[in-house]
Amino acid sequence: QVRLVESGGGSVQAGGSLRLSCVVSGRIVRINALGWYRQAPGKQRELVAGISRNDSTNYADSVKGRFTISRVYAKNTAYLQMNSVKPEDTAVYYCNAELVAVFTAQRDYWGQGTQVTVSS
Repeated sequence: QVRLVESGGGSVQAGGSLRLSCVVSGRIVRINALGWYRQAPGKQRELVAGISRNDSTNYADSVKGRFTISRVYAKNTAYLQMNSVKPEDTAVYYCNAELVAVFTAQRDYWGQGTQVTVSS
């Protein structure tokens, strides 16, 4: 069974920083891509940042230059460094992994989410 566990969320003032972590565990054969999504109240879930197996990254326009996604292969862990946060970054942040597990074809897996609240 594959499990994604996020941590690092919390409350921060505008202009501050947070670092989110996502640990992927289970009978994993290969992680192809990792990503961070967010969902604010009354809004659809949106991609914040993604990183592929060859470490290419992509970001939502709203976070470019402020957020950085990274991964540590040996730890099956992804990070989202959030700098210069704004009140509009307030949302539940979800980790997503596109991976192949033992006896399971490639599919997406999700974490339970971690709340990020930015006050002005």
